[in-house]
Amino acid sequence: MKIFQKAYDATLKWAGHKHAEPILCLVSFTESVFFIIPPDVMLAPMALARPQRAWYLAGITTATSVLGGIAGYMLGYWLYEPVVLPFIEAMHYQAKMEMIQNWFREYGIWIVFVAGFSPIPYKVFTVSAGVMQMAFIPFVLASAVGRGGRFFLVAALMRIGGEKYRDKLRDIVDTLGWTVVGLIVIGTLVYQLLYK
Repeated sequence: MKIFQKAYDATLKWAGHKHAEPILCLVSFTESVFFIIPPDVMLAPMALARPQRAWYLAGITTATSVLGGIAGYMLGYWLYEPVVLPFIEAMHYQAKMEMIQNWFREYGIWIVFVAGFSPIPYKVFTVSAGVMQMAFIPFVLASAVGRGGRFFLVAALMRIGGEKYRDKLRDIVDTLGWTVVGLIVIGTLVYQLLYK
């Protein structure tokens, strides 16, 4: 079943849509606050479709992600109990939130940089930074470096690889997709066995 290949083809087609850039900005902003889909899902095919605009696309993705991070910080800082806590409970993020707050105590601002670059849900870090009342300017700088590093790396890979990557990725996207699904299922089962 080649569902990932069909989704990949649809995403590449959608990446050339006239409203793709505003949608990329919206996805990037909201992912830093509450949305679950990472902006890389749009950034990569858009940079593949238009490699000459890869740096620009990485730039707007970074800027809107950092702005979303600031919104997440403000939510954690001012509206944790009435707004954020019910959302965390609904998403079952309590354990993640506690773990991340421990990381903040241990590693300080460096954890924001790591979170910005890694696939760990960034929104949990932005809100936690606000809850922990981290210094605002270092938070913004660490977010910009971490998020920028990640998005410019994606753009660079797509710009350098271009057509070559587009075809190779299409050939292996189903294998990658099912592997990720399998890893998520295995990880969930292991987590259930060890921590329930």
